[in-house]
Amino acid sequence: MSSPVKGTFRSLDSFNYRVWAGGALISNVGTWMQRTAQDWIVLTQLTHHYATAVGVVMALQFGPQVLLLPLTGFAADHLDRRKLLIATQATMGTLALGLGILTVAGIIQLWHVYVFAFLLGWVTAFDSPTRQSFVSELVGEADLPNAVGLNSTSFNAARTIGPAIAGILIAAVGSGWVFLINAASFVAVLCSLSLLRVGELHREARAVRKRGSLIEGFRYVWKRPDLKAIFLMLFLIGTFGINFPIFISTMPSPSSMLKRACTGS
Repeated sequence: MSSPVKGTFRSLDSFNYRVWAGGALISNVGTWMQRTAQDWIVLTQLTHHYATAVGVVMALQFGPQVLLLPLTGFAADHLDRRKLLIATQATMGTLALGLGILTVAGIIQLWHVYVFAFLLGWVTAFDSPTRQSFVSELVGEADLPNAVGLNSTSFNAARTIGPAIAGILIAAVGSGWVFLINAASFVAVLCSLSLLRVGELHREARAVRKRGSLIEGFRYVWKRPDLKAIFLMLFLIGTFGINFPIFISTMPSPSSMLKRACTGS
């Protein structure tokens, strides 16, 4: 009889999943470090605590993920996911490197951040659905729920650790070096993708390409009230919950209403 602890981490028995999980954790920590540093540099160096600018950056970065979802989901279904992830992760690392060089050189401007956020949004639009569906190729069907749960735990751990490390580094060496460290973190996930035992991947038959498949997908969702409810909840959470950096960004401002309310000044 297996122990509860072993059952909790049973997906790690797979070599491919272990390698992928390690690289993904390092890269996710770096990504959250960059998000924190990006908001900070927009607020303190490129504007004077202008929360609207942070909102614009987030819109440019996450808007493409919504607008391109039918296309990116199609790509994740029909293309080689491992090769697609290598392309997206390498591109994201290059963008982080470019942003870091501009910042360290002292020539970064607000429009630069806008451009990099928009480009990153396009790449992430292809990366996210591919990365999520790629888990099914790393483990067997029996271990898939466990692997998805571990992925979620890893992602949320990175979301906690990344900003904390970013805060220390911003104070110590500046935002530019945070971007450069994030660029270096992509080496970990690229190495993990290269080290995977391709022959042991649990690959499924690719979806058949046929005309009207996207429209057919929309029709399927429209006929399912449960799926429509899930999409609506995700939309509301994404719109009003995950945009917390916009609200937090106003808190350090001396003129913010929150500080006046707390201090009574």
